[in-house]
Amino acid sequence: MAQILAVRKLVKEEHKGIATVLSFALLPLSGFATDIYIPSLPTMGAVFHVGSIQIQLTLTLFLISYGVGQLFLGSVVDSYGRYKPGLIALAVFILASLIIPITHNIYVVYLMRIIHGLTVGTVIVGKRAYFVDVYSGDKLKHYLSMFSIVWSVGPIIAPYIGGYLQSTFGWEANFYMLAILGTGIGLLEWIYGGETLKQPSPFQPTRIARVYADMLKTPTFTLGIFLISMSYSTVMVFNMTGPFIIEHHFQFSPITAGYAALISGLAWMTGGLLGKSLIRKPFFRKLSVNIGIQLVLTVVMLATAHLMENLYTVVIFAFLIHTCAGFTFNNYFTYCLSRFPKNAGIASGLTGGIMYTIVSGLSYGIVYIFPAKDQHNLSMSYLIMAIISVGLMITVARISRNDTTVA
Repeated sequence: MAQILAVRKLVKEEHKGIATVLSFALLPLSGFATDIYIPSLPTMGAVFHVGSIQIQLTLTLFLISYGVGQLFLGSVVDSYGRYKPGLIALAVFILASLIIPITHNIYVVYLMRIIHGLTVGTVIVGKRAYFVDVYSGDKLKHYLSMFSIVWSVGPIIAPYIGGYLQSTFGWEANFYMLAILGTGIGLLEWIYGGETLKQPSPFQPTRIARVYADMLKTPTFTLGIFLISMSYSTVMVFNMTGPFIIEHHFQFSPITAGYAALISGLAWMTGGLLGKSLIRKPFFRKLSVNIGIQLVLTVVMLATAHLMENLYTVVIFAFLIHTCAGFTFNNYFTYCLSRFPKNAGIASGLTGGIMYTIVSGLSYGIVYIFPAKDQHNLSMSYLIMAIISVGLMITVARISRNDTTVA
């Protein structure tokens, strides 16, 4: 395997524009892998004869493997390149997507979802590092600030497609769609892509551990990862509970659940666009105001849960809260990825790895304490994450007064 990865096909200068578009096209893959079958969760639970917690575990296992995998995948792509590891990972992802719809064993689904997480992690870590390899200065900052906006295409489109696939062909069609998507982009990547890592770092565990330690010793970097984890957990909790609230509590169809998830994705994109438009505003002032608004919204949502609970109030509050979460994520994710340009793969892997590990544990734990039931439980989940975010923001702001690296 090491010999295969050592043969380098450099990206051609005339293909750099297409390669950049393909890199952006692959960024939403993690969103597609989680969100396309969200409207099918209740149906899959019935098909596999398991409860909501057990079927929600398919999301959690993906997030855990996606997160934990990135912790070491960053050093892999810094040593062996971005291109070939990504192609191999896409091929394995396609195979796992084809196995899920033909199995009748929930534990096989669990295993394939773990493989999904590891392979998508390999692709995404490499593609994030691609931009740091190819661009610099304001252009790099511009592209990095677009990450959360482009990523949100997955949560916007995927559940919308998934709802119709579920209603027309059944839950299996969602995973066939993932295989088709992976095949199409993989072929284009094979034709137009190439290696962008100019100077591979030797794969030396001691050196890699030292780089990790140096990054984690940077308080604004580490606490910032926890902050973006709270932001994404806010959306993930809705993804895990929304279909059950909408389909079981409010008695709507999977298509309606898909539309609700689509609106959630639009909110995330809106927050990202706001974050990008205000990129030159004082960093901590805008984040503090934004998180304060998020806290107020969760309190109002909880206070009105027993007064006017319906599909529309849930979706409206979710849209506003997810917009705030997307704003925080966009600003701090850009900072974390650009903080260590000499070790872009490791920074990408560490940021994504810690974030998704926290998200997987936190979201599953919150859903376990406040099951997918109604607006009250959803707003309690939001409130917990908003309070934690306020505490983190206060801590980061205090530490950063002596940290001149924060833009």
